[in-house]
Amino acid sequence: MCSMLSPSSLSRWVLAASVLVLGACVGVSRPKPTELVNVPTTQPVEILWTQSIGSVRAAMVPTFISPGQVVLANDSSEILVLQWSDGKVLERVALNQPLSAGVGSDGQHHALVTRNNELMVVSQGKLSWKHTLPAQVFTPPLVAGRRVFVLMADRTVQAFDAASGRILWTQQRAGEPLVLRQAGTLMAYQNTLVAGLSGRLTGFDPTSGQIQWDALMAAARGLNDLERLVDIVGLSHRSDRVICARAYLSQVGCIDASRGQVIWSRSAQGDQGLAGQGSLLVGVESNGLVVAWQRDNGDRIWESDRLKYRRLSAPVVSDKAIWVSDEDGSIYLLDKTHGQLINRVRMDGGPLTSPPLTRDGAVLMVSRGGMVRAWRAP
Repeated sequence: MCSMLSPSSLSRWVLAASVLVLGACVGVSRPKPTELVNVPTTQPVEILWTQSIGSVRAAMVPTFISPGQVVLANDSSEILVLQWSDGKVLERVALNQPLSAGVGSDGQHHALVTRNNELMVVSQGKLSWKHTLPAQVFTPPLVAGRRVFVLMADRTVQAFDAASGRILWTQQRAGEPLVLRQAGTLMAYQNTLVAGLSGRLTGFDPTSGQIQWDALMAAARGLNDLERLVDIVGLSHRSDRVICARAYLSQVGCIDASRGQVIWSRSAQGDQGLAGQGSLLVGVESNGLVVAWQRDNGDRIWESDRLKYRRLSAPVVSDKAIWVSDEDGSIYLLDKTHGQLINRVRMDGGPLTSPPLTRDGAVLMVSRGGMVRAWRAP
């Protein structure tokens, strides 16, 4: 089992009860990638704006809010609201605590979780309330419907009143004893809260916490806890009522979120979230393959090995290209039709700390060094 795993994957394993990082097989490494020469530049790329927010190594996913703003946080739990058109800092609130996961926002309330397991909620430029959680959190909170939702490492989902901090409900699912020390899925679909719990996507009533449906994406297999590790990882892709997700090193698949039924599931060996546009669904495998599936039925459209053996970020799909980054901070653009490499540019500040996101034809990327940059492929 150990020989199949990279150091970057091992560093994300934890015990759910005590959240201890597993340190076995530290010396395992992946094959050296082939050097890329004569990379084409058939798709132009331009930088729209750049901003620096301070280092970000914790689990942080930017949140777009109206009107035309994006909320981020850095490793000291400083919350920043940027103007999406030019990156100008509109609001800055310093909480001076080490960040574990953030940041969720509905525009009125910004929520994050510190390494001390404190859920902190900011409103009107200041700390509104905080609550100590019983377990660590690696998935950014979700703020929606005047509520704050938190997914903890022990597979507990908890809901709070966004204004007062009052606990509204708590749900916990028993699962395998190991979980991943990386962000999972916590999202909204209409009036349903969707959370990734072990190898399942589970739909909750956001008001009461009652389970509305439960969709099995991947089942635990193996003889020991390490081999039985299964979790929904990274950002899941939603288009209309269809949610597509990845189970760690085992499956990708899509469900009908209106009924909680699995539409299709395919074997896949990746640990990053999925992205898509229209009928196209894209993911990266742990060996650096970039794979495109038909979103409706899971048929494989193409795979590209040009980036094989590179440690890749989750992808994002814009109108003109698929974007993905590696550990060296290189950003690659691939053609959506065939997966051909069509450009390579550099991102300052090292590898990405959060999945790249797209909005209004632009792509947002945040590096571990705290460089925030908006790109466009005209």
